[in-house]
Amino acid sequence: MGERVLVVGGGGREHALAWTLARSPRVDAVLVAPGNAGTADEEKCRNVDLAATDIDGIVALARDEEVAMVVVGPEDPLVAGLVDRLDEVGIRAFGPSAAAAQLEGSKSHCKDFLLRHAIPTGDAATFTDADEALAHLAELSAVPVIKASGLAAGKGVIVAETGDEAAAAIRDILVDRCFGDAGDEVLLEERLFGPEVSVLAFCDGTDFQVMPAAQDHKRLEVGDVGPNTGGMGAFHPSPNADDELLERIGKEVIAPTLQAMIDEGRPYRGVLYAGMMLTEAGPKVIEFNCRFGDPETQVVLPLLESDLLDVFDACIDGTLADLDIRWSPRSAVTVVIASAGYPVRSSDPTPIAGLGAAGADDRIVFHAGTRSIDDVPHTAGGRVLAVTAVRDTLAEAADAAHAGVSAIDFAGAQHRTDIARATAEVSL
Repeated sequence: MGERVLVVGGGGREHALAWTLARSPRVDAVLVAPGNAGTADEEKCRNVDLAATDIDGIVALARDEEVAMVVVGPEDPLVAGLVDRLDEVGIRAFGPSAAAAQLEGSKSHCKDFLLRHAIPTGDAATFTDADEALAHLAELSAVPVIKASGLAAGKGVIVAETGDEAAAAIRDILVDRCFGDAGDEVLLEERLFGPEVSVLAFCDGTDFQVMPAAQDHKRLEVGDVGPNTGGMGAFHPSPNADDELLERIGKEVIAPTLQAMIDEGRPYRGVLYAGMMLTEAGPKVIEFNCRFGDPETQVVLPLLESDLLDVFDACIDGTLADLDIRWSPRSAVTVVIASAGYPVRSSDPTPIAGLGAAGADDRIVFHAGTRSIDDVPHTAGGRVLAVTAVRDTLAEAADAAHAGVSAIDFAGAQHRTDIARATAEVSL
């Protein structure tokens, strides 16, 4: 009999995790709580109607189902201490402790950590009072990035272009409370310039192994313009992240972070996600996330040739240095399809057509904001789907992924037609 694994979460990242774990010869079944319309149809997977933030319910489910491991996808249950609770009752869990997850749970905490340990990042100041923040803004020579310190579902960052826009963002967060409790504190952070790259690493508390780098596109519209989103697509390989750069980031960012976490008594186990800006002065940390990225997971995991459960075991057991993690040398492109109104507002559920055609020719359609209504998949969130293609070249992967996106149809669908295109030198 194979093992039973529980994946916590219901987005595209969790679909990718469940899809990958289901391919492990060690795994007999993957439970996904709450999952989505895609995980419901995935081989060896079963959805459980339980919110990812229901800590008591998740612990009870893991005990009742006698799962071998719980894999926590989203940041909220990590910050809330789900891994700690599972550890207390003797259930193996992949993800950082609540204390370690504060690297994502509080941007002000993370910035202080980075500056305190001399890990390369931009300067920042934190405020709880709007008048004090506005006074500081008036003293700055350059327009800063405005960030809500707490968890805001990827929407708490405002890249202001003018002082007036920055001032409005401060008022929106601290006075109008547009992000609720996530905006109890606001950061005025030095704006860094350069290409962005996402570097994810498996960590076992002491050692780490960097995953293939993915280049993410946060802006909504073609040409990297428009509002910030959770991510409209990503691809590998990134022209901005060769082996030399990844080695440098590992040496200057990942390794000192793990050592600092040990020194502070909260060793980091799980995935450490470093959002990096490649500035003229060298790579600098924009932010840390304490889990797999989205949509980076949908790009990277289809390239994994090792058994993902073996990797998770090594991270939990502290044996990562002994594991040879194998990756495909091929290219991968993921293009996200979002619903009408995203990222400003949500839209009513809308039926989705064309999923079969989109998943043909060895493409993978990862569901994110979907649910089944009368056995028909409908939109149920901002980012709805992600189409991933793995091919021998980036140009071929881009062609295949965009062709898959073109097959999908629902009212108000939004997607970018340029993901990976310029890099692959593919004409639109």
